[in-house]
Amino acid sequence: MTTSSSSRAVQQYAATSDNLTARMAIHSFSTNPQHWFDFVAARLPATGDVLEVGAGTGELWSHVDHSGMRLTLTDFSEAMCAHLRTVDGATVEQCDATRLPFAAATFDTVVANHMLYHLDDPAAALRDFARVLRPGGLLLAAVNGRDHMTELLALGPQIGRPDLVLSTARNNITAETVPQMVARRFDTVTVERYPSDLAVPSPDPVLAFLASIAATPLTPAEESAARDLVEARIAAEGTFHIRKHTVLITARR
Repeated sequence: MTTSSSSRAVQQYAATSDNLTARMAIHSFSTNPQHWFDFVAARLPATGDVLEVGAGTGELWSHVDHSGMRLTLTDFSEAMCAHLRTVDGATVEQCDATRLPFAAATFDTVVANHMLYHLDDPAAALRDFARVLRPGGLLLAAVNGRDHMTELLALGPQIGRPDLVLSTARNNITAETVPQMVARRFDTVTVERYPSDLAVPSPDPVLAFLASIAATPLTPAEESAARDLVEARIAAEGTFHIRKHTVLITARR
């Protein structure tokens, strides 16, 4: 039976932030010295009413001087909202990304950082983002390409776990499809690729990532097989190299 994107998100994130934390940890092995969140931060305005939808643990805001903003953070998950309430000066709302509890034309900026592919109806979310933005307001939305992290995801079939896939594989919300969706609601759409791969020096971060996307835990045999594959690649190449394909889409209301 196919699991919907939203049901998968509930399974992954509703009760814990551990899966997201493990997933983020592997990106510490980026080949780009500029952190992804710093890349996003450099493209954010310094002032105004700012909304992040699906804000997760709120890690972005440890990289952003948001003292001049009026910041609102949302997530559907109470576990994530518990993290968000620790962000200084932020208002936190637990809500559905497609039914935001805000009046029209409330915000100057909306951020949707790697969250659209968790939704069953991302077009409805984009429609609501446009609704809550003021005229001329800015949208920043991050998504991944179809070839994102293919070396890592290839491990699943190799160990007998073809279910180990990212959310983008479930609903085709990718760097290739989302710009056209955004253009139906917004103007001046631009797409900027974040230049980075991953060079992972040991198996443990890879195994933790695989565990974080597994609907059911890896068996000891599956984990051992994955470890052997990663160790063999590291022995041959020095690191386990993973290609990334992440883009930041910006647009005006």
